[in-house]
Amino acid sequence: MAASASLYRRTLPPPSIEFASPEGKQIFIEALRNGTMEGFFKLISYYQTQSDPAFCGLATLSVVLNALAIDPGRKWKGPWRWFDDSMLDCCEPLDKIKSQGITFGKVACLARCNGAKVEAFRSDQSNIDDFRNRVISCSSSEDCHVIVSYHRTPLNQVL
Repeated sequence: MAASASLYRRTLPPPSIEFASPEGKQIFIEALRNGTMEGFFKLISYYQTQSDPAFCGLATLSVVLNALAIDPGRKWKGPWRWFDDSMLDCCEPLDKIKSQGITFGKVACLARCNGAKVEAFRSDQSNIDDFRNRVISCSSSEDCHVIVSYHRTPLNQVL
């Protein structure tokens, strides 16, 4: 029986660095020592895998909303109130996101309508130093998180 074409454990191409690699671990240790991983433990406590390939933005936002301890005000399953990517449909129908993905603006909209304070910045309205300063400032706090939307092609990644 021939194996069907699929994606499994692909190696990240340069310039990407695998989180669990020796270099990734060293970067992580340095960031901890420098105080720029303050939000990591809250985020990792609520990590969840996206339920659909097109839901990367939704799953990311779910993790952030849960890390910020924002009450969704509705039940997820049973008595549990918890954000899940399947609940984030106030700005765009889930069927549309599943077939077309989601824009940066819609992720910001979803964050706002679910109670998060949002400052949205686009690369064409900023510069690299401003971006770096915002990432350092936010990553030095437990209550600020950065969601980045980017094209994979310049990083030698495929869909």
